[in-house]
Amino acid sequence: MATLGYSRATFVRFSERERQEDWIQGLEEAFEYFGGVPKEVLFDNAKAIMIERDAYGEGEHRWNPALLATAKKYNFKPRTCRPYRAKTKGKVERFNAYLKSSFVTPLAATLKQHGLKITADALNGRVGAWLDTVAHQRTHGTTGQKPQVLLDEERFTLQPLPSTTSPAPAPNINDSVTPLESFQHPLSTYDALLEVRA
Repeated sequence: MATLGYSRATFVRFSERERQEDWIQGLEEAFEYFGGVPKEVLFDNAKAIMIERDAYGEGEHRWNPALLATAKKYNFKPRTCRPYRAKTKGKVERFNAYLKSSFVTPLAATLKQHGLKITADALNGRVGAWLDTVAHQRTHGTTGQKPQVLLDEERFTLQPLPSTTSPAPAPNINDSVTPLESFQHPLSTYDALLEVRA
């Protein structure tokens, strides 16, 4: 879960485990979802993210190399919550309770009625629509505004996503190309239409 400080807009990705690759993938998906990257990202004290707290002095932590590579790629500075300081993590913790009561528990009950179990895939398949239509449309208790409205403003302050586009290869006119329409109708249908016009 990732929550932006200004808008309180949140991205949620469920995972079966808390491996470093799950953290990194979730972080990258959050940046894509928000449409940009904050200058600083505040992390919990998870072992998958931080190898050793204060390893090089107070506030100088030994971060996981994969996280540092991600920070470099996306141009953000990793920071960590101070231990036992609930206020620092309050934004995320309050949303966690809301997520459980408003999304997870009702979905689990619905799936159970149909003899299905709740899984990370089932949750991930539905959470995006819930975020867009419910969570980001409610009036937030702290800001007094809808997270979506503030997210629309906050996106202007986020850093751009790294460019992942590579130049498109030049088309090869010798390649055999199947017309897109042929997936909808047999090609003979179009041949017949061309013959009528001639």
